Amino acid sequence: MTATLLDHQIDAFLAAGLPALAGLDEPRFADLFAPLRASASALSHEADAHEGRLPYVAVVTDRLIDPAARVPGMRLTTSSREGILDRNHGEEGLAPYRARPELGVPDSPVYLLVDVERGDEFRNVAPRDAAPVIAGRERSPLTIAEGLSIMAAHPEFLHKNHCFMLSGSTRGNKRVPAIWISQRAPKLGWCFDGVPHSWLGVASAARRLGA
Repeated sequence: MTATLLDHQIDAFLAAGLPALAGLDEPRFADLFAPLRASASALSHEADAHEGRLPYVAVVTDRLIDPAARVPGMRLTTSSREGILDRNHGEEGLAPYRARPELGVPDSPVYLLVDVERGDEFRNVAPRDAAPVIAGRERSPLTIAEGLSIMAAHPEFLHKNHCFMLSGSTRGNKRVPAIWISQRAPKLGWCFDGVPHSWLGVASAARRLGA
């Protein structure tokens, strides 16, 4: 049987050690994605992650793994340095962040995020200014769990001057989480929603499909 994009993503999750973080053995972890196969089979499997486009990505949610535990597993394709959780998140770390309710994130351990874009066009655009443009296209910003899943499955999605904000997660203030490169490693930090950055786009997707 020909391997699909979903198979490649599951294999990447296994290699990244996500089953252990979820407290599952590899077969039980892989079985979680079985209900997504029918939906995935109807989608394109042609990905161009380096250019910031994915037809879909399987998302491992916070229900399954604490997002902070996943950060050290992030890698660049050009470096073996482990991912960094920005200390400026404070003592509570990522715990205060929640997916924006209007996103309709499926209440399940895994789901499909469809038609993903890194949002390079929004470099040098403040996240709050990008938000209505994204919404006008009937798209929605990405969450922390979605960004971490992309990094686990497609590390080439992140490279110099092509980093991305995750405006779909909020802690109820003006902070917008983002993944960028620092000290030759991926870093999960945050920026203010009114401040543009030349190397940070605003990632988005067309829809989310549960099992």
